[in-house]
Amino acid sequence: MRISDLCIFRVEMGSTITKKGIRKFLFRWMVVNVVFFTVKLTMEQHPDGLADLFSPTSLFYYFSAFFLFMLTWEINDYLLKRHKKYCKLNLKRSLKIVCINMGIMLPICALVYYLALFPLKDPMGIICLVPPKQQFLIDFTRAIALGIAVIFFNMFYYAMNHHDVLEKRLEDLQKDMMASQYASLKKQISPHFLFNSLNTLTSLMYEDRDLASDFVTRLASSYRYILDNREQDLVSLDKELGFLDAFVFMMNVRHKDAVIIKTDINPSTKKYLVPTLSLQMLVENALKHNLYSKEKSLQITISSIQNDALVIKNNLQKRQLKEETTQLGLKNIKKRYAFYTNKQVLIREEVDYFEVIIPLLHENITQMNVRAIS
Repeated sequence: MRISDLCIFRVEMGSTITKKGIRKFLFRWMVVNVVFFTVKLTMEQHPDGLADLFSPTSLFYYFSAFFLFMLTWEINDYLLKRHKKYCKLNLKRSLKIVCINMGIMLPICALVYYLALFPLKDPMGIICLVPPKQQFLIDFTRAIALGIAVIFFNMFYYAMNHHDVLEKRLEDLQKDMMASQYASLKKQISPHFLFNSLNTLTSLMYEDRDLASDFVTRLASSYRYILDNREQDLVSLDKELGFLDAFVFMMNVRHKDAVIIKTDINPSTKKYLVPTLSLQMLVENALKHNLYSKEKSLQITISSIQNDALVIKNNLQKRQLKEETTQLGLKNIKKRYAFYTNKQVLIREEVDYFEVIIPLLHENITQMNVRAIS
């Protein structure tokens, strides 16, 4: 162990006592007592019986067992936390933890029993029923066996507890996903959106009835898409682009030449998946945060990067918002992607443009990557 690791270990060992820490200590102390007295009463038949429990020899073995048990357990806890922080725990790393744990404990065990059975044997009043060398081998071997048992028991408990934590996090994330889906759906079918669409439609009825008919058709298809996919968090890029086409048509009618939306999508990527309504949400985000007019149009491009990602990019013409932005839309999309992949949603803002890069998900994806929440 490095000096920095030992410092961290000492800090963890000396952390503030909590109820959880007290319960952990009492449980481990109980285990030490059960193991010690089981070994004492079944394997060591002393002529004085229970009276020998308070002899110097028994007291030495009790306190040495307590010290070695606790130290082994705490070192194992530290190693598990350290490996959990830096990497995923698997069989190879678990064996590495066992080897490091025993590599630290074996010299300590050897030193404790050597000092007690040789130079300090008479001053401490320790009585051996067999020659000291033989007793040392017995005690050292027993310490190794019990130490390994403690380590594997602790790692098994850690694995089971970690599994329960992951399941709880998964449940919480699923609830969060449902809430995000609901919020997204509610936003898309809000009265505000419908009110603007109907206002535009009313104007078209007097100006261009053919265009008004097309507008109604696109509006109906947009709501049909929203309602048909309200239970699905992922849809094919092809479907999302079909919906976006209707949405872009309505935006072009409402804003005419003030908003220009172009797509450049590789046909081979259309089988991939994206979160439902994610493209529309990003386009809405650009409309919300930028000024646009016929003289200074807002230009939004949606293009693919091979078969890996989509780039949604717009020129920056920031408007002054009355309230500070919360970026709920972008956070929503990030959370939804985190449920399925470790790939990041990248957001970049430069002087003259703003872009969001979202990963394309494989069509066979069916469950979240557990590492993403571990």
